[in-house]
Amino acid sequence: MDVPERKANENFEAYVERLIREAQEDGEFDRLPRGKPLPLTGGPPPEGWWAKEKLRRENLSDLPASIAIRHEAERTLAEAMRETDERLVREKLDALNRKIRKLNATHVAGPPTTLAPLDVEAIVARWRERRRGSAPPEPSRGERP
Repeated sequence: MDVPERKANENFEAYVERLIREAQEDGEFDRLPRGKPLPLTGGPPPEGWWAKEKLRRENLSDLPASIAIRHEAERTLAEAMRETDERLVREKLDALNRKIRKLNATHVAGPPTTLAPLDVEAIVARWRERRRGSAPPEPSRGERP
């Protein structure tokens, strides 16, 4: 769509209103999706809303790396226990261990990293027992993954 020029005697607000009116008349808004409210309607926005929205939208974390890796380890362990193929379990755990080793070797900011690489063989043995139906209970949140 070519944007028309602003008329010499037209203030900015009138120019914008004219562009909107012309777009409505041309049906430019007819194809827009409906039914989802804008995220910032209904009162003043919370402090730092834009940063939280960017983190959510881009699937980023504001946690220090040493804490984020613990969350990732919990998530990966839970995913691995749901897998049906041992090869995939090992791949997930090996990938996580690579991240843990890299973080432990390079981390310099924030809280120190205290998560050691996971014992893949012990976890795979627990996975096998679970598949057979005689697994010990999963570690609680406070225990080390």
